Amino acid sequence: MRKADLVNKISEKTGIQKIDVLVTLESFFKEVKDSLKDGENVYVRGFGSFIVKERAEKIGRNIKKNTAIIIPAHKVPAFKPAKTFVEAVKKAN
Repeated sequence: MRKADLVNKISEKTGIQKIDVLVTLESFFKEVKDSLKDGENVYVRGFGSFIVKERAEKIGRNIKKNTAIIIPAHKVPAFKPAKTFVEAVKKAN
């Protein structure tokens, strides 16, 4: 499912115009991104958590040159689904 499909489904179910749904969805995505950039996690009860994970410094390999390179410590965004969300997906199969 793409973002456009999601906007269409929400618009059909709620009766809200597609442009308003799109603006709301984009605002949500922007707030999540901004919060994660600031190091704040976002918790949505019953859905899951958008969190910032820290990756430790490690040694990688450049296969073409056969040399070791140091990959510095860095932060990555991650999503951790809520238990109820995981259970719902398990039961759907």
